[in-house]
Amino acid sequence: MSAHETASRRTTLLAMLALLAMTACWGSTFFLIKDLLDRVPTLDFLAVRFAIATVALVLMAPRALGRLSAESRRHALVLGLVYGVAQILQTAGLAHTAASVSGFITGMYVVLTPLLAALLLRTRISAVTWLAVALATAGLAVLTLQGFAVGYGEALTLVAAVLYALHIVGLGAWSRPREAVGMTIVQIMVITVVCLIATVPDGIVLPSTGRDWLSVVYMAVFAGALAMLGQTWAQAHLPPTRSAIIMSMEPVFAAFFAVLLGSESITVRLLLGGAMVFGAMLVVELAPRRRVIEGEVPHIVV
Repeated sequence: MSAHETASRRTTLLAMLALLAMTACWGSTFFLIKDLLDRVPTLDFLAVRFAIATVALVLMAPRALGRLSAESRRHALVLGLVYGVAQILQTAGLAHTAASVSGFITGMYVVLTPLLAALLLRTRISAVTWLAVALATAGLAVLTLQGFAVGYGEALTLVAAVLYALHIVGLGAWSRPREAVGMTIVQIMVITVVCLIATVPDGIVLPSTGRDWLSVVYMAVFAGALAMLGQTWAQAHLPPTRSAIIMSMEPVFAAFFAVLLGSESITVRLLLGGAMVFGAMLVVELAPRRRVIEGEVPHIVV
Protein backbone atom coordinates (compact mmCIF):
# COMPACT_ATOMS: atom_id res chain seq x y z
CA MET A 1 0.00 0.00 0.00
CA SER A 2 1.41 3.39 -0.99
CA ALA A 3 1.87 6.28 1.42
CA HIS A 4 -0.91 8.16 -0.39
CA GLU A 5 -3.36 5.27 0.05
CA THR A 6 -2.42 4.97 3.74
CA ALA A 7 -2.99 8.69 4.28
CA SER A 8 -6.30 8.50 2.39
CA ARG A 9 -7.54 5.62 4.54
CA ARG A 10 -6.49 7.44 7.69
CA THR A 11 -8.38 10.55 6.61
CA THR A 12 -11.46 8.48 5.77
CA LEU A 13 -11.35 6.85 9.21
CA LEU A 14 -11.05 10.26 10.88
CA ALA A 15 -14.01 11.53 8.85
CA MET A 16 -16.11 8.54 9.92
CA LEU A 17 -15.15 9.09 13.56
CA ALA A 18 -16.00 12.80 13.23
CA LEU A 19 -19.51 11.92 12.00
CA LEU A 20 -19.93 9.39 14.81
CA ALA A 21 -18.84 12.00 17.36
CA MET A 22 -21.31 14.46 15.84
CA THR A 23 -24.22 12.01 16.04
CA ALA A 24 -23.27 11.09 19.61
CA CYS A 25 -23.33 14.78 20.48
CA TRP A 26 -26.73 15.20 18.83
CA GLY A 27 -28.00 12.13 20.70
CA SER A 28 -26.85 13.57 24.03
CA THR A 29 -29.14 16.59 23.58
CA PHE A 30 -32.51 14.81 23.32
CA PHE A 31 -33.28 14.62 27.01
CA LEU A 32 -31.93 18.17 27.49
CA ILE A 33 -34.18 19.54 24.75
CA LYS A 34 -37.20 17.65 26.06
CA ASP A 35 -36.75 19.33 29.45
CA LEU A 36 -35.89 22.79 28.09
CA LEU A 37 -38.87 23.00 25.72
CA ASP A 38 -41.23 22.93 28.69
CA ARG A 39 -40.09 26.50 29.36
CA VAL A 40 -38.77 27.87 26.05
CA PRO A 41 -40.71 27.64 22.73
CA THR A 42 -38.99 25.48 20.13
CA LEU A 43 -38.34 28.15 17.50
CA ASP A 44 -37.08 30.59 20.13
CA PHE A 45 -34.68 27.92 21.37
CA LEU A 46 -33.42 27.25 17.84
CA ALA A 47 -32.88 30.95 17.12
CA VAL A 48 -30.92 31.51 20.35
CA ARG A 49 -28.97 28.26 19.93
CA PHE A 50 -27.78 29.01 16.40
CA ALA A 51 -27.06 32.66 17.22
CA ILE A 52 -24.71 31.54 20.00
CA ALA A 53 -23.19 28.95 17.64
CA THR A 54 -22.50 31.70 15.08
CA VAL A 55 -20.75 33.89 17.64
CA ALA A 56 -18.68 30.92 18.88
CA LEU A 57 -17.49 30.04 15.38
CA VAL A 58 -16.64 33.63 14.43
CA LEU A 59 -14.63 34.04 17.64
CA MET A 60 -12.87 30.72 17.00
CA ALA A 61 -11.92 31.51 13.39
CA PRO A 62 -12.49 35.20 12.62
CA ARG A 63 -10.62 35.07 9.28
CA ALA A 64 -12.30 31.95 7.89
CA LEU A 65 -15.04 33.88 6.08
CA GLY A 66 -12.48 36.00 4.26
CA ARG A 67 -10.77 32.88 2.89
CA LEU A 68 -13.98 31.53 1.34
CA SER A 69 -14.27 31.69 -2.42
CA ALA A 70 -17.38 33.33 -3.85
CA GLU A 71 -18.56 29.95 -5.11
CA SER A 72 -18.20 28.26 -1.72
CA ARG A 73 -19.99 31.18 -0.08
CA ARG A 74 -22.95 30.69 -2.43
CA HIS A 75 -22.96 26.95 -1.79
CA ALA A 76 -22.89 27.43 1.98
CA LEU A 77 -25.73 29.95 1.76
CA VAL A 78 -27.89 27.45 -0.13
CA LEU A 79 -27.01 24.65 2.31
CA GLY A 80 -27.80 26.82 5.32
CA LEU A 81 -31.15 27.84 3.83
CA VAL A 82 -32.06 24.20 3.13
CA TYR A 83 -31.11 23.12 6.65
CA GLY A 84 -32.84 26.06 8.31
CA VAL A 85 -36.12 25.46 6.47
CA ALA A 86 -35.87 21.76 7.35
CA GLN A 87 -35.58 22.69 11.03
CA ILE A 88 -38.71 24.84 10.81
CA LEU A 89 -40.75 22.18 8.99
CA GLN A 90 -39.63 19.42 11.36
CA THR A 91 -40.64 21.59 14.31
CA ALA A 92 -44.01 22.45 12.76
CA GLY A 93 -44.64 18.79 11.95
CA LEU A 94 -43.79 17.71 15.49
CA ALA A 95 -46.72 19.78 16.75
CA HIS A 96 -49.10 17.55 14.75
CA THR A 97 -47.57 14.09 15.13
CA ALA A 98 -46.10 11.81 17.78
CA ALA A 99 -42.43 12.30 18.61
CA SER A 100 -41.65 8.65 17.79
CA VAL A 101 -43.25 8.93 14.34
CA SER A 102 -41.49 12.25 13.75
CA GLY A 103 -38.17 10.63 14.63
CA PHE A 104 -38.74 7.77 12.19
CA ILE A 105 -39.84 9.99 9.29
CA THR A 106 -36.93 12.38 9.87
CA GLY A 107 -34.59 9.39 9.83
CA MET A 108 -35.85 8.53 6.36
CA TYR A 109 -33.08 10.77 5.03
CA VAL A 110 -31.13 7.49 5.14
CA VAL A 111 -33.27 6.24 2.24
CA LEU A 112 -33.70 9.60 0.52
CA THR A 113 -29.99 10.42 0.42
CA PRO A 114 -28.95 7.62 -1.99
CA LEU A 115 -32.03 8.31 -4.13
CA LEU A 116 -31.14 11.99 -4.42
CA ALA A 117 -27.44 11.22 -4.88
CA ALA A 118 -28.30 8.91 -7.78
CA LEU A 119 -30.66 11.49 -9.28
CA LEU A 120 -28.62 14.67 -8.80
CA LEU A 121 -25.02 13.44 -8.73
CA ARG A 122 -25.37 10.44 -11.07
CA THR A 123 -23.88 8.35 -8.25
CA ARG A 124 -24.06 4.59 -8.69
CA ILE A 125 -25.08 2.91 -5.43
CA SER A 126 -23.92 -0.65 -4.78
CA ALA A 127 -26.24 -3.48 -3.75
CA VAL A 128 -24.39 -3.76 -0.44
CA THR A 129 -25.03 -0.07 0.27
CA TRP A 130 -28.75 -0.51 -0.47
CA LEU A 131 -28.73 -3.45 1.96
CA ALA A 132 -27.22 -1.19 4.62
CA VAL A 133 -29.85 1.50 3.89
CA ALA A 134 -32.66 -1.06 4.29
CA LEU A 135 -31.16 -2.40 7.53
CA ALA A 136 -30.75 1.11 8.97
CA THR A 137 -34.35 2.00 8.05
CA ALA A 138 -35.68 -1.16 9.67
CA GLY A 139 -33.61 -0.44 12.77
CA LEU A 140 -35.01 3.10 12.97
CA ALA A 141 -38.53 1.66 12.73
CA VAL A 142 -37.87 -0.77 15.59
CA LEU A 143 -36.33 1.99 17.69
CA THR A 144 -38.96 4.67 17.16
CA LEU A 145 -42.30 3.48 15.79
CA GLN A 146 -45.23 2.68 18.05
CA GLY A 147 -48.00 3.19 15.54
CA PHE A 148 -48.15 5.21 12.34
CA ALA A 149 -50.71 7.36 10.55
CA VAL A 150 -50.24 9.74 7.64
CA GLY A 151 -51.51 13.28 8.12
CA TYR A 152 -50.52 16.96 7.97
CA GLY A 153 -47.73 16.63 10.54
CA GLU A 154 -46.27 13.55 8.87
CA ALA A 155 -46.29 15.30 5.47
CA LEU A 156 -44.39 18.30 6.85
CA THR A 157 -41.87 16.02 8.52
CA LEU A 158 -41.32 14.07 5.30
CA VAL A 159 -40.55 17.32 3.45
CA ALA A 160 -38.06 18.12 6.23
CA ALA A 161 -36.45 14.69 5.73
CA VAL A 162 -36.10 15.40 2.00
CA LEU A 163 -34.39 18.71 2.81
CA TYR A 164 -32.03 17.04 5.29
CA ALA A 165 -31.12 14.52 2.58
CA LEU A 166 -30.53 17.39 0.13
CA HIS A 167 -28.25 19.01 2.70
CA ILE A 168 -26.23 15.79 3.04
CA VAL A 169 -25.98 15.40 -0.74
CA GLY A 170 -25.05 19.06 -1.17
CA LEU A 171 -22.30 18.86 1.43
CA GLY A 172 -20.95 15.75 -0.26
CA ALA A 173 -20.74 17.61 -3.55
CA TRP A 174 -19.57 21.03 -2.38
CA SER A 175 -17.62 20.72 0.86
CA ARG A 176 -13.87 21.32 0.68
CA PRO A 177 -11.58 20.46 3.64
CA ARG A 178 -9.72 23.80 3.59
CA GLU A 179 -12.97 25.79 3.52
CA ALA A 180 -14.91 23.70 6.07
CA VAL A 181 -14.77 26.33 8.82
CA GLY A 182 -15.88 29.20 6.58
CA MET A 183 -18.67 27.15 5.02
CA THR A 184 -19.83 26.12 8.49
CA ILE A 185 -19.99 29.74 9.66
CA VAL A 186 -22.07 30.79 6.65
CA GLN A 187 -24.44 27.84 7.11
CA ILE A 188 -24.94 28.56 10.82
CA MET A 189 -25.48 32.27 10.10
CA VAL A 190 -28.17 31.49 7.52
CA ILE A 191 -29.88 28.97 9.83
CA THR A 192 -29.95 31.65 12.55
CA VAL A 193 -31.56 34.17 10.19
CA VAL A 194 -34.19 31.62 9.06
CA CYS A 195 -35.09 30.76 12.66
CA LEU A 196 -35.21 34.43 13.68
CA ILE A 197 -37.52 35.27 10.79
CA ALA A 198 -39.84 32.48 11.93
CA THR A 199 -39.96 33.52 15.57
CA VAL A 200 -39.36 37.30 15.78
CA PRO A 201 -42.97 38.32 14.94
CA ASP A 202 -44.17 36.72 18.20
CA GLY A 203 -41.19 37.87 20.24
CA ILE A 204 -38.32 35.72 21.54
CA VAL A 205 -38.55 33.94 24.88
CA LEU A 206 -35.10 33.53 26.45
CA PRO A 207 -34.02 30.90 29.01
CA SER A 208 -34.68 32.17 32.52
CA THR A 209 -32.32 30.09 34.69
CA GLY A 210 -28.59 29.46 34.75
CA ARG A 211 -29.18 25.74 34.22
CA ASP A 212 -31.24 26.41 31.08
CA TRP A 213 -28.60 28.77 29.71
CA LEU A 214 -25.93 26.14 30.36
CA SER A 215 -27.96 23.60 28.37
CA VAL A 216 -28.45 26.04 25.49
CA VAL A 217 -24.75 26.96 25.38
CA TYR A 218 -23.76 23.27 25.36
CA MET A 219 -26.17 22.54 22.52
CA ALA A 220 -25.07 25.66 20.63
CA VAL A 221 -21.32 25.11 20.87
CA PHE A 222 -20.98 21.33 20.82
CA ALA A 223 -24.17 20.04 19.15
CA GLY A 224 -24.43 23.12 16.92
CA ALA A 225 -21.17 24.82 15.91
CA LEU A 226 -18.69 21.96 16.35
CA ALA A 227 -21.13 19.31 15.10
CA MET A 228 -21.82 21.25 11.88
CA LEU A 229 -18.09 21.85 11.45
CA GLY A 230 -17.42 18.14 11.89
CA GLN A 231 -20.11 17.22 9.36
CA THR A 232 -18.90 19.77 6.81
CA TRP A 233 -15.29 18.58 7.06
CA ALA A 234 -16.18 14.87 7.15
CA GLN A 235 -18.40 15.08 4.09
CA ALA A 236 -15.51 16.50 2.11
CA HIS A 237 -14.03 12.99 2.47
CA LEU A 238 -17.09 10.69 2.54
CA PRO A 239 -19.82 10.09 -0.07
CA PRO A 240 -23.36 11.21 0.89
CA THR A 241 -24.99 7.78 1.33
CA ARG A 242 -22.19 6.50 3.53
CA SER A 243 -22.49 9.66 5.64
CA ALA A 244 -26.26 9.25 6.00
CA ILE A 245 -25.93 5.65 7.20
CA ILE A 246 -23.35 6.65 9.81
CA MET A 247 -25.59 9.55 10.90
CA SER A 248 -28.51 7.13 11.40
CA MET A 249 -26.73 6.20 14.65
CA GLU A 250 -28.23 9.38 16.18
CA PRO A 251 -31.33 7.70 17.72
CA VAL A 252 -29.11 4.90 19.03
CA PHE A 253 -26.97 7.44 20.88
CA ALA A 254 -30.14 9.25 22.01
CA ALA A 255 -31.42 6.02 23.55
CA PHE A 256 -28.02 5.33 25.13
CA PHE A 257 -27.88 8.73 26.83
CA ALA A 258 -31.55 8.49 27.85
CA VAL A 259 -30.69 5.28 29.70
CA LEU A 260 -27.35 6.53 31.05
CA LEU A 261 -28.37 10.04 32.15
CA GLY A 262 -32.16 9.99 32.05
CA SER A 263 -34.74 7.74 33.64
CA GLU A 264 -35.41 5.36 30.75
CA SER A 265 -34.71 1.62 30.98
CA ILE A 266 -33.16 -0.81 28.52
CA THR A 267 -35.77 -2.62 26.41
CA VAL A 268 -35.72 -5.34 23.77
CA ARG A 269 -36.77 -2.74 21.15
CA LEU A 270 -33.81 -0.54 22.09
CA LEU A 271 -31.31 -3.39 21.89
CA LEU A 272 -32.70 -4.85 18.65
CA GLY A 273 -33.16 -1.52 16.85
CA GLY A 274 -29.76 -0.27 17.98
CA ALA A 275 -28.08 -3.49 16.84
CA MET A 276 -29.73 -3.21 13.40
CA VAL A 277 -28.62 0.41 12.87
CA PHE A 278 -25.12 -0.38 14.11
CA GLY A 279 -25.05 -3.43 11.83
CA ALA A 280 -25.96 -1.23 8.87
CA MET A 281 -23.01 1.01 9.62
CA LEU A 282 -20.68 -2.00 9.84
CA VAL A 283 -22.00 -3.37 6.53
CA VAL A 284 -21.26 -0.16 4.65
CA GLU A 285 -17.89 0.34 6.36
CA LEU A 286 -16.52 -3.21 6.13
CA ALA A 287 -17.89 -4.31 2.77
CA PRO A 288 -15.38 -4.35 -0.12
CA ARG A 289 -15.61 -1.07 -2.00
CA ARG A 290 -14.90 -0.40 -5.65
CA ARG A 291 -13.74 3.08 -6.62
CA VAL A 292 -16.46 3.46 -9.25
CA ILE A 293 -19.17 3.11 -6.61
CA GLU A 294 -19.80 6.20 -4.55
CA GLY A 295 -16.40 7.59 -5.36
CA GLU A 296 -15.75 11.15 -6.39
CA VAL A 297 -18.95 13.13 -6.65
CA PRO A 298 -19.39 15.40 -9.65
CA HIS A 299 -19.34 19.14 -9.27
CA ILE A 300 -22.68 20.95 -9.25
CA VAL A 301 -22.77 24.58 -10.32
CA VAL A 302 -25.04 26.94 -8.37
